[in-house]
Amino acid sequence: MKIGELAKRSGLATSTIRFYESKGLLNAVSRQSNGYREYPLEAVMVLSIIANAQQTGFSLDEIKQVLPEDFTDWRHDDLLIALTKKLADIESMEVRLAQNKAQLRALIQLIDTKPEGMACKDNALRVMDHMGIAAGKSAP
Repeated sequence: MKIGELAKRSGLATSTIRFYESKGLLNAVSRQSNGYREYPLEAVMVLSIIANAQQTGFSLDEIKQVLPEDFTDWRHDDLLIALTKKLADIESMEVRLAQNKAQLRALIQLIDTKPEGMACKDNALRVMDHMGIAAGKSAP
């Protein structure tokens, strides 16, 4: 199939398909005598795998490392290692995000509990003091 049909079937722009090809992610491409690219039907599946892997946080380099040249020859152990590592990365990120979220909520609460009648400037000093930030100095 030509790139236009592949774009329709995959839902990706032709420029994205060419980009993936240039990065070595889409290898089973032949050229016709007129120079047009000819893609096999499995290219739709490959593009779907690439797009889904990117959505789950894999970089193109990570995808390239585990994507087989021939889809009848998946490197099972390498794929499981990559998926397990990505899962651990996501879990670690979730912990960091939960900590960041808790810190932001605490800061919002601290700012929002400004004593009645206190000027905003004085409240800012109170918040910085509570956070251990000396006035006029930047945070560590």
